[in-house]
Amino acid sequence: MEVESVLTIRAGKRALERIRAEGLNPSDIEIVPGAAGGPKALGIAGLDRAVFGEWLPSAPGVRHLIGSSIGAWRFAAACRPDAVSALDDFARAYTALSYPRRPTRRFVSDSARTMLAELFSGHEDEVLSHPHYRLHILTVRGRWPLTGDSAFKTSLGFGMAAMANALGRRHLARFIDRTIFHDARAHPEFFRTGSLFDAFHTHEVALGRGNLVEALLASASIPLVFEGVPDIPSAPAGIYWDGGIIDYHLHLPYHRSKGLVLYPHFTDRIVPGWLDKGMPWRHARGEWLDNVVLVAPSRDYLASLPHGKLPDRRDFARFIADDAGRVKYWRAAIAESARLGDAFLEFARRPDASRVVPL
Repeated sequence: MEVESVLTIRAGKRALERIRAEGLNPSDIEIVPGAAGGPKALGIAGLDRAVFGEWLPSAPGVRHLIGSSIGAWRFAAACRPDAVSALDDFARAYTALSYPRRPTRRFVSDSARTMLAELFSGHEDEVLSHPHYRLHILTVRGRWPLTGDSAFKTSLGFGMAAMANALGRRHLARFIDRTIFHDARAHPEFFRTGSLFDAFHTHEVALGRGNLVEALLASASIPLVFEGVPDIPSAPAGIYWDGGIIDYHLHLPYHRSKGLVLYPHFTDRIVPGWLDKGMPWRHARGEWLDNVVLVAPSRDYLASLPHGKLPDRRDFARFIADDAGRVKYWRAAIAESARLGDAFLEFARRPDASRVVPL
């Protein structure tokens, strides 16, 4: 299989040096980030199966899985004892979600909560006691005027937040805090109290049986689409929202970690926050990414898919009168993604640094 025809592999300076000298070894991986992005993540399901079902288990060791939104949902599934089966169950359940033409926020939230409960309720101890994986879920907590969840306050608050973010990401911190729901055993040093790396105040909350599902729901609760999630057990009082608002593609100070970061991603770019998508000058770069290996579908691969793209959230509207058509399309994209996993395993077996693009 021609890896370059299926995958784009990018690496930071330190990571590229390691690949040139020693190849890409699972024992080197310390952190795995998972981006927000809704159904796009279904399009890399085969890559997840290869990474969590075969590659990482071949070299057991403690690893931090850090996710926003669907990234957190994928990683919670990967923390089940049979990661491949759980990831497949998650992909099927997500694909089966269906909405009326104009769903209420309550309907969308209830649908997601029901799905997450079916996948994880009763399995919290499995997820949170995995011998090798440490799950960390990113959310945001509203500050004034986002301390309530009326349609008016939410529209006003996030409208003001978007304008503030346009002036600079640091101004967004006036409206929201970062909250990380972390594995109680350990979490990355850069999230610990006093280890500031950006303008956002970070709350740390230990995950447990009583807050796993609610934290997962909050992490994907898009403002004005979902309801906010109030008063999650063990967390500071308040309304919690999609972690991707701050940490869309998880631009974090990974360089502080000794090991490498393997980033299975659905795009070859890292965009800091959801509100930064239209601001190319804010795309992540620099020393934070020195030890990152990013693996994403290539342009040729995307062009080969039905509709020439990965599934995305707009498909719910595109296929509003043809839900069976959407499901068929998404299932086809999931099935095709096995090629991504095969190509990654092939690269890991016979790494060719000349195919790696600097990040």
